[in-house]
Amino acid sequence: MAKNIKKTSLVARIDANDLSHRRLNAQVKELVANGTRKIELRSVYGQRYIGTDLNRPVEIEIFGVPGNDLGAFMDGSKIIVRGNAQDGCGNTMNDGEIIVHGHAGDIIGLSARGGKIFVRDDVGYRAGIHMKEYQDKKPILVVGGSAQDFLGEYMAGGVLVILGLNLGKGEHLKANFIGTGMHGGVIYLRGDVQDYQLGREVGVAEPEANDCYVLRELVGEFATHFGYDAEEILECKFTKLFPRWLRPYGRLYAY
Repeated sequence: MAKNIKKTSLVARIDANDLSHRRLNAQVKELVANGTRKIELRSVYGQRYIGTDLNRPVEIEIFGVPGNDLGAFMDGSKIIVRGNAQDGCGNTMNDGEIIVHGHAGDIIGLSARGGKIFVRDDVGYRAGIHMKEYQDKKPILVVGGSAQDFLGEYMAGGVLVILGLNLGKGEHLKANFIGTGMHGGVIYLRGDVQDYQLGREVGVAEPEANDCYVLRELVGEFATHFGYDAEEILECKFTKLFPRWLRPYGRLYAY
């Protein structure tokens, strides 16, 4: 066993300091292959692809800032980040859970087709881009803070929730081009949104009974992860965004 790995009967700890992403991920894969169920990664400073290509579900707790494509193609594992995450978090994930106790970068949830991602604070541009449902799987992305432009771009399925907990009274999400190209799934925004902020493919409605049930469940999970009061969050008005057409660009390729 490598000198930087300490293992007990319950958890393995890896000191990632001075490890390249290749060496770090090789050590994680070896531990998982040998039956380890929980791994703590310490001193992480931007190593990419953590949690990718594991042959069985495992819990990974990260102390530091993981690099791009955290949990890419993940299939059933759970990743907890005690800090911020960079771009591409949850890229094409199939199942599992990612919980970020901080901010996350651009294209979070890119092409996710299952699993859940919870981010305590803000996310960058193109959050939830091309999220899609696959058979009985439905990707979930819940953000406690704000998001930047092109939120839900080309979204084809799943649920995207933006809570805006860092916004002051009377403020609303500043993102523009929300839902551009959207043709599936649903976006819930806590508070109001202006028409000029939306892609032309997006419709606006008040949440119905089933929407409220979904929001109560997801906000409840978010609050449990990060120590918030779910009822207090749910007291505010929510806005539902949905695709007006299922195939907005279908005519481009028709003869």
